[in-house]
Amino acid sequence: MNAMDLQDLLSLARNFMESRILLSAAELDLFTLLAPAPLSVEEIANQKEADPRGLAAVLDALSAMGLLTKDRGKYQCPRSVSKMLSSESPDSILPMVMHMAHLWRRWSNLTDVVKGAAVHEQSPPPHQDGTTLRAFIGAMHVIAKSLADRVVAAVNASSSRALLDVGGAMGTYTAAFLDAVPEMKATLFDRPPVVEMARPFLAEAGVLNRVSLAAGDFYRDELPGGHDLAFLSAIIHQNSLEQNTALFAKVFRALMPGGRIVIRDHIMAPDRTGPRDGAVFAVNMLLATPGGGTYTYDEIREALKQAGFTSVNLIQTGERMDGLVEAFKP
Repeated sequence: MNAMDLQDLLSLARNFMESRILLSAAELDLFTLLAPAPLSVEEIANQKEADPRGLAAVLDALSAMGLLTKDRGKYQCPRSVSKMLSSESPDSILPMVMHMAHLWRRWSNLTDVVKGAAVHEQSPPPHQDGTTLRAFIGAMHVIAKSLADRVVAAVNASSSRALLDVGGAMGTYTAAFLDAVPEMKATLFDRPPVVEMARPFLAEAGVLNRVSLAAGDFYRDELPGGHDLAFLSAIIHQNSLEQNTALFAKVFRALMPGGRIVIRDHIMAPDRTGPRDGAVFAVNMLLATPGGGTYTYDEIREALKQAGFTSVNLIQTGERMDGLVEAFKP
C-alpha cells in the first residue's frame, strides 16, 4: 500500500459526509420518488413533509455527487441510479444501503466501545425490530445474489443430495445450489419470521417444492438431521470461537457420515490485516456482538476439529466475504 499524503488523509476523514447524505436520501426514499419525473424542492418537500431549506441542500449535494440531475430547478434520479436505489427496481441495492443506515448509529459508539463500554447484544436486535430485520435480510440477499453462482461453483456440490442451509435467510444460496444440482433437496433453517420471508422467494425461484423450511434458533435448538452437505454463509463472524465450536458440533450431529460442512465468510490472513474488508468488518462485529469477529483459517480449522470434523481444507480466500472452508464428518 502506498503511503498516504495530506489530501488522502483529509479525504478519508471527511468521507462520512457524502456517506451520510446518501443514507439520508435512502431513508427518505428520494430515489424512488424522483425516478419517474423531475420535481421541484417544494413538490418533494410536500410529499416527504420535509423542511425545504434542508431538503434543497441535500438535493443539491446529491446532484453534485452524480446521484441526481438538476435542470431548471427540478431534480430527477437518472435511470442508471434508480435501477440500483429505487425501491421499485428488481435490481435495487436499497436494502443494503438501508442496512448501512442502521449501522451508522451503532458505529457512532466506536470510541466508547474501544475504551471499554460493553456490547451486550446486537443493537437494535434484528429479531425485535421488524424494519431492521427486513433491511438486514434484504441486504444479505443483495450480497448473495452477486456471489451465489461463483460460490456454489467453487463448492462443487454435484454429488450432494441433501443440503442444510444454516441461517439461510431468504434462500438465495439454497436456490443457487438447487439450480446447480437438480437431484438435490434442501432444508433451510432460520428464525420463524425469516423463514416466512424465504417462502415467497423460493416459490418465485421455482424450487419451493424441493425445500423444507425449518424454523428455529441455532443458538438454542438442534439442527434437522439427515443431510450430506451443510452450508454456513456469513454466520461465524457473529459468534465467538466458543460459540462457533458449539455450532459446528450441532452441524456435525445433523450430517450423515461422510457429510461435508462448508463455511463462507471472511478468512483472515495470519496477521489479520487482510483482506481489508475483513479487518474493517471485525470492527463492525466489535460494535454489534459481545464476542464476534473475523477469523483466520487456523482458528476455523481448530474449532472444526474440536467439533469432530476431519480433512479441513481451505477452498478459497476472497476479498468480499467469499472465503470458503470445508471439512468432513468421518
